[in-house]
Amino acid sequence: MKRRTRNLLLNWRIILLILFLVGSVATLAFKPLTYGIDISGGVALVAQTEHPVDSDTMQLVVSSLQKRLNTLGLRDITVEAQGDQIVLIKVANVSTAEQANQIKSVIESQGVFYMEFTGTVFGTGEDVEYVGIYQIKPDNSWAVPFRISKGAAEKFAALAKGKVGWPVDMFLDPPVNSLMVVPDSVYRLMNSTDFNAEAPNAPTLMERIGQAFNVTVVAYANQSADEIVKLAEGKDKIVLVDVPQDLQTQLEDMNITVRYIPRAPGESDHALVVRVLGLYGPYSLGEGLTVGEPQQDVQITGTAPDRMTAEQEASTIYTVLKSGSLPVKLNVVGMEFISPRLGENFRTQALYAGLAALIAVLLIVYFHYRNWRIAIPVASTSLFEVVIILGFASLINWNLDLPSIAGIIAAIGTGVDQQIVITDELLSGERSTRITRRASVLRRMGRAFFVIFASAATTIAAMSFLLVYFVGTLKGFAFTTILGVLIGILVTRPAYAEIAKYLLGED
Repeated sequence: MKRRTRNLLLNWRIILLILFLVGSVATLAFKPLTYGIDISGGVALVAQTEHPVDSDTMQLVVSSLQKRLNTLGLRDITVEAQGDQIVLIKVANVSTAEQANQIKSVIESQGVFYMEFTGTVFGTGEDVEYVGIYQIKPDNSWAVPFRISKGAAEKFAALAKGKVGWPVDMFLDPPVNSLMVVPDSVYRLMNSTDFNAEAPNAPTLMERIGQAFNVTVVAYANQSADEIVKLAEGKDKIVLVDVPQDLQTQLEDMNITVRYIPRAPGESDHALVVRVLGLYGPYSLGEGLTVGEPQQDVQITGTAPDRMTAEQEASTIYTVLKSGSLPVKLNVVGMEFISPRLGENFRTQALYAGLAALIAVLLIVYFHYRNWRIAIPVASTSLFEVVIILGFASLINWNLDLPSIAGIIAAIGTGVDQQIVITDELLSGERSTRITRRASVLRRMGRAFFVIFASAATTIAAMSFLLVYFVGTLKGFAFTTILGVLIGILVTRPAYAEIAKYLLGED
């Protein structure tokens, strides 16, 4: 008996199982599991691109968003593409509307940055070489310092020579190559000297954006949709600003790309123009910048009504400058919060479901064989499998969500089926001579593992399709199911076969 036990413990399959178990327990002890937003709580946002894009562009969008949100200081972020227009963003541990709105602002900012002077673009986001830490002052003003390339600095120095007090504009996502239809009061404001800093003789804002970005501004005077389309010939899109919204519907019915921007409650004409153009400035050109000497260190400044808004505005500018531009503009079309308390309940329920599954396995196997020497090893092997799966998930920082946990429970069921196949094959043999019995055990184990490997192959093939071609919650289910099947056929199932042979006297 002692010799049989020693041989079992020294079997390489048993040693492999023990090593995986010890490694998984150690990993879980020093590196706790991380959870998705449906357990830890957070916010899920659905964003849509302005137009359908190909798979390469969508991958660039996903990568850029991931980098941008990481720059924002967020953790546990998943960004996934769905089709050719939808991007699903999940951020764990976000619980306030302020945090969610900041994330929404970063997502919707395409991040195409321009520096313009007298209607000439002298630098873009590609000319930003370094971004310093933003600063918030007691009066809620903020500043984001950054360094531009030598080429951009030299171009600006040549343009600015001798133009003290002239306006310098910086834009984030201006409506390039578009027709803007605005109320008459906004049109008159843009065509006045209100945006000219300290130089009334400088070109107006309307002239500057027309020359720099090919933006044409017209005052709304009850034009029909057909008239507006004629005015927009050669433009990429039409931007409707605080005009009757039924124009948007009429233009969209004509397959015209339209962006509608309503006026916010209490918003002034000046604030509306700044928001629509993504304008920072105009900054008055200081005397030191007009002598023709290139200066690479510049900054964007702004003011806000309170410190929280100042933090959000400065952080957005910092993030966009730091991470670069998106290849296509995104609009957030849906946002949903998940409470951490609700997530805690989900985690508890999932734990109960897992324990219930193991107990059910134990009882069903016992009532089938009427033998605890079979039921306990089957249930124990399933438990070992769960521990190893969780150890791997912790090691690779996989965020466990509810579908992932469902995949683990599904793996338990698959594992039990395969262990029953092994057990039935062992119990079906004839007891004859030792040599005959050994050959019979080998044949039966061969048949059992043929069935097991065939079943595993079909499961992995089906789950791989979900893992590659589907997104969102299905990925978590597919990943843990595949992981459970691989651990089963490579580690736990061979070990169970040795244990079963030992307990049934077939070793």
